[in-house]
Amino acid sequence: MKDGFDWLDQRTGYKGLIHETLFENVPGGARWRYVWGSTLVFFFSVQVITGIFLWMGYSPSSQTAWESVYFIQNQMWGGWFLRGLHHFVAQAMTILLVLHLMQVVIDGAYKAPREVNFWSGVVLLLLTLALSLTGYLLPWDQNGYWATTVSTNIVGINPGIGHALQTVIVGGSNYGHQTLTRFFALHAGVIPGGIIAFIVAHIYLFRRHGVTPKEPRTRPDAAFWPDQILRDAVACLAVLLVVVFFILRYHGAPLGAPADPSEQFSAARPEWYFLFLYQLLKYFPGRTEFIGAIVLPTLLLLVLIAIPYFGKWKLGHRFNVGFLSVMLFGVALLTWVAISADKHDPDYLVAAEGAERDASRAVVLANEGIPVTGAMTLMRDDALTQGPRIFSRNCASCHRYDGHDGLGNALPKDSISASDLKGFGSRAWLARYFDPKEIAGPRHWGGTALKDGDMVAWVMNHIPSATVAQKDDIQHMLIALSAEAQLKSQRDMDKRDTALIAAGTAMLRDQKGCAECHSFHDAGKGSPDLTGYGSREWLHAFISDPAHARFFGENNDRMPSYIPEKSLSGKEIGLVADWLRGEWFVPAKK
Repeated sequence: MKDGFDWLDQRTGYKGLIHETLFENVPGGARWRYVWGSTLVFFFSVQVITGIFLWMGYSPSSQTAWESVYFIQNQMWGGWFLRGLHHFVAQAMTILLVLHLMQVVIDGAYKAPREVNFWSGVVLLLLTLALSLTGYLLPWDQNGYWATTVSTNIVGINPGIGHALQTVIVGGSNYGHQTLTRFFALHAGVIPGGIIAFIVAHIYLFRRHGVTPKEPRTRPDAAFWPDQILRDAVACLAVLLVVVFFILRYHGAPLGAPADPSEQFSAARPEWYFLFLYQLLKYFPGRTEFIGAIVLPTLLLLVLIAIPYFGKWKLGHRFNVGFLSVMLFGVALLTWVAISADKHDPDYLVAAEGAERDASRAVVLANEGIPVTGAMTLMRDDALTQGPRIFSRNCASCHRYDGHDGLGNALPKDSISASDLKGFGSRAWLARYFDPKEIAGPRHWGGTALKDGDMVAWVMNHIPSATVAQKDDIQHMLIALSAEAQLKSQRDMDKRDTALIAAGTAMLRDQKGCAECHSFHDAGKGSPDLTGYGSREWLHAFISDPAHARFFGENNDRMPSYIPEKSLSGKEIGLVADWLRGEWFVPAKK
């Protein structure tokens, strides 16, 4: 064995290299303040290794990126932990870089002859942030897509070359497959290659000029091995344990719903270490955005680069420490303001809740199989996802759903003019409708011309004075009418109450009762037609054209005829109808 190692040493000189590495002199001995550089190298190595394994399961195209990340996260053995390790180590590296920068500036390790080494460190900081920025898009989920759209738009506001540079980065005028492949090439190839090159240069220059201790030295010099290496190892382990804690707490890295360029995403936010810039831009609206996005960050970067020159002045070192402290305080303050603003923004909270709901729904649907058209198709064809969105855009100006617009956004009180449609067609909904205190109120017809119609008058005149027997008949009629909807939520009750439904059906057919004004199967000739009331076919037809003679006819009050007006497609109406009826895919219990 010894002969073999000697032979290898003769041809490579590895023993001298190891000796040079391990036994470098550390002025003043080992210190905890020196661990940050080693932890950064260690965690970058972790990023390279985990990135390679993630690459093995990742497919970089706009139709397969989310799907492959879903597979890694939910199907591949240990994939969630692998993603979490890659994700949270990237976040830890940002913190470690800041700590390393602070240690370098406080110790004055930027002074001659170490200027170039300091600048290489600044470049490494920028490359690491670029690595995080490009990686944000790769899952191709809603948050990554829209946050990247914002960041690339910032590039576009640069004077002169901004638009051309944005086009090159995006891969054209639209965000899509070319954008993803460019970002993947940058994230997996170009930027890591640049980081490796600068790490080599940084370590070479560090070894050339040695450690810069903070004077005065209180202990004798010592070799790098074993004391400093032990401290470095402990620091790496401690940060790794923190990372593992977050991985276990959040079960890996987050994955939102598949990116959909047609759906605006109000919950999009950059990662926390870019929130300061996001908040800063709020103070520079319109044409002044260029100042907050380009001018101020560039000036701060130039001052950071000039730190070695400022350090030559009599009070230069104090200025540098003060500048870095103020800059980091400003970044922390802006980050806190951004987080606090979101916590108190009801619109953002609703959007974030919806984003989380869509992300969970996407996984539920994908678990049943992803079509060749991609996961976005699953979301676009899902009533639980699309129904409230279509309702919010087209119906919420008049209707509410449980008091909001269907997506959870509060509506002004004066916006209501028609019924709240939560639970439409159910027994509870109909019972409230036939309540004299409710039918002409804000949850039903209080804001419509129908509040002065015959139906409201009948409820107001007959219900209060009805006998116990008559009220029982009305209750049976409500049960029978609700049974026409064939709601899944009431299926068991409808099977149980066949006798009550039969009694109520008789009242619906009674020419002196409901059939006097309405059609019901083969009885009556009036409208609206109550045959199949609340069923999918009835609701689809009603939403399509409420002014049809089968429904309100000439008595229709402002409700659009979506199909004749071509403002909604039949598919969209079907999604709304299914959502209102509670008919969407629910996975079978295993």
